[in-house]
Amino acid sequence: MASQRIGTIKRDTRETQIRLQLNLDGEGKQELSLPVPFLRHMLDLFAKHGAFDLTLEAQGDTDIDDHHTVEDIGICLGQAFKQAIGDKAGIRRYGNRFTPMDESLAQVTIDISGRSFLVFNAEFPTAQVGTFQTELVREFFQAFTANAGVTLHVNLHYGSNTHHMIEAIFKGFAGALGEASQRDEKIRGVLSTKGTL
Repeated sequence: MASQRIGTIKRDTRETQIRLQLNLDGEGKQELSLPVPFLRHMLDLFAKHGAFDLTLEAQGDTDIDDHHTVEDIGICLGQAFKQAIGDKAGIRRYGNRFTPMDESLAQVTIDISGRSFLVFNAEFPTAQVGTFQTELVREFFQAFTANAGVTLHVNLHYGSNTHHMIEAIFKGFAGALGEASQRDEKIRGVLSTKGTL
């Protein structure tokens, strides 16, 4: 049996203190402690729908706003993913997931390419969900992408309920990332004519 792929990250700044562990070969288990309730909900969905085990303990300057905490969690998740995926040998590399959430439909497509690039086509009808600023969704994915070394396309096709729209994106992200990082016994080495990713 192949060894489990686990990334562990510790980040301490004057704005945030974060401990994060990601197991790509998990069962969807999570232990999440962070001061941003909506993001906690989204990361719970991420773990479950990607079959990742995720442990996160985060504190941040949320007395100012949630920006630093959300962005830094995205940084840490990206770094943990990059650490866990290793040399990318034997993985499917590509993942694509359409996800409906009631009236909303999102498509998330990923290439574990070694090249960081984000396309984010999503506009939300409200500026906040509860106390969470919806502009931080893009900030989270920008931080993840820059640190994970992946190409990520997020396309929100339609929707009217902001909560549903963001939930569809996070579920799609989990599913696409799970598919792309899955091992495939038919793939020898890395899935690239260059011989490296």
